[in-house]
Amino acid sequence: MADELGFSRSDLPEPAHARQSPSRSLATARWCAGRGWPVHPLARGRKTPPGNCAACREHGHTYRGCRCPAAGRWCHGFRAATLDFARIEQWWGANPGFGVGISCGPAGLVVVDVDAHARRLPDRDRLLPGIEISEAVDLTGLANGFHTIGVLAALRGVTSPAEDETTLRVRTPSGGLHVWYRAHRGHRWQSSAGSGGGRALAWQVDIRAHGGYIVAPGTVTEAGAYEPVGRVREPAPLPDWLARELQRTGHLPPAHVPAPRPVPPRARQAVLAAGGGRFAAGRALTVLLADVAACAAVPEGAGFTEKLNRAAYTAGGLVAAGLLDEEEAQRLLTEAAARARPGQRRRYGAVIRGGLSAGRTRPLSLGGTHDLR
Repeated sequence: MADELGFSRSDLPEPAHARQSPSRSLATARWCAGRGWPVHPLARGRKTPPGNCAACREHGHTYRGCRCPAAGRWCHGFRAATLDFARIEQWWGANPGFGVGISCGPAGLVVVDVDAHARRLPDRDRLLPGIEISEAVDLTGLANGFHTIGVLAALRGVTSPAEDETTLRVRTPSGGLHVWYRAHRGHRWQSSAGSGGGRALAWQVDIRAHGGYIVAPGTVTEAGAYEPVGRVREPAPLPDWLARELQRTGHLPPAHVPAPRPVPPRARQAVLAAGGGRFAAGRALTVLLADVAACAAVPEGAGFTEKLNRAAYTAGGLVAAGLLDEEEAQRLLTEAAARARPGQRRRYGAVIRGGLSAGRTRPLSLGGTHDLR
């Protein structure tokens, strides 16, 4: 008998013979959309979206203001997710090998992604961020996310999400588990990955919510199939205890948007000296640097890379016009980026270099503003 996914368990392909069925991929996309979960394609045999069009791959291009999703193209991954059945027929009808991804935020989903990777055990303070684990506790045998989420649940006296038979659970090809829940109405839970800096629930436990997507059950990749576990095919409401833990670990943004952090005085003075008091572009750079520095208040999902690239591009135009010294521009950008993302110099250094280089090809004109396209 067919289950709620529209296919029987016997129809699920074995991972060793992973092939995406044309009828299944389309049926899965329809099933998800029918439940109000916006869907987007995943590249054939992969768990990542297909590539953007050539225009969307150009340096400096972002999803903001991009016309591709409105035009029916799948550029920008989960941000192109749709509930439009005509578009779904178009996408998967022409590309039956595509897998199915679901944009978690608009779908109202919070998915606990439990990994079972063979990794070296991190320091104790990274196992359950915010919870001290005494040196007296023997960690022998603790090896993956199933263990850490189990320890957290045991500390709270509840059932581990990995063992929660009341909700949809999906086994991943790598041996992990996706545990699906419905978000509390009105709450914008945020995604997280890893347990290093910023928000994190537990080592080898990620959260898929706003700012992320999840692979739909029934999707098949080259590594194998995403197979439902047990009989339940619908997400249960997010448990109260887990909601409290997610709030404790920073997965719920504050009700208000923090005021942007001011640009350091030296940076403001340098920009003003370079012409910020006379030209709109100089003032614009001051604002852009403030936007970059303000990302410190939001560990993920703040658009840090885009904001830094925009600031670097503007600074490059000032340099090309002789309104700002290149070394000074590099220092201003680095200072703002370091405030927002300390310890990530390699990441933001590449963005700064690329933005400055692109901006230098478009010098600012006196009294004019920079074209920030």
